Amino acid sequence: MHTKLNIRIFVCLGLYAINAWGQYPTVRERITNLPTFDDRFLHYGYFLGVNQYDFKFQYTDDFYRDDNVYLDRADIEVEQSTGFQVGLIGDMRIASFANLRIEPGLYYNQRNLKYPENFGLDEEVDRFREVKSTNIRLPLVLKLSAKRINNFRPYVLAGAALEFDLSSNEKNKDDNASGIFRTTAQNHTYELGFGFDFYLFYFKFSPSIRGIFMINDQLIQDTPPNDAPRTWRSPWTGFLKQMQTRAVVLTFTFE
Repeated sequence: MHTKLNIRIFVCLGLYAINAWGQYPTVRERITNLPTFDDRFLHYGYFLGVNQYDFKFQYTDDFYRDDNVYLDRADIEVEQSTGFQVGLIGDMRIASFANLRIEPGLYYNQRNLKYPENFGLDEEVDRFREVKSTNIRLPLVLKLSAKRINNFRPYVLAGAALEFDLSSNEKNKDDNASGIFRTTAQNHTYELGFGFDFYLFYFKFSPSIRGIFMINDQLIQDTPPNDAPRTWRSPWTGFLKQMQTRAVVLTFTFE
């Protein structure tokens, strides 16, 4: 008798638990944050992050060979450092999975150039140059997103930017003879990257990794001295045909 009663009680409790679970299905489901966020035609935000800048050099034809004789020359060494960036975001929805963005920002970095002895520079101080970059970047970026999965969405992006380097020294009359390395002030770049959208309770957080590549030549050749012969070349820039920035950028956006 007691066994049958226990079975009935157990069955009743089981049916009650199933009924209660059915009334509260959200216990098992994940809460969707910001469900209509991507339906907005326009929205705004800001970003911050860190970066590492490098230089890509293209040397003159006679850098490694002279009169068909191989010259054992070492390349210029670029000592990288970690910089930072901060800026604003304006986002326009142009399709279900495509957004057009403007991301004006300030990017700061410093690179140190170390010249080998075979450049004809005897003094240690002459073989070291600081190249600071304080860039105002005005990029236009196309963001292509995958389908949202709960509160997660991956994406890729590509864009182009106009840059103004406030630390270029382009208009400075002094050059490497006075310890000043000059670069162009206005530059053009393109960028490629990928990232992830995380939909939080109050805002969307999106980390991304991007590569930035210079399109134009940044190098400004040193000015020959007044009494320099026609064959004169600068030991700092004379063997360089082209110099372009390339960078890796880690960005965190808040929208």
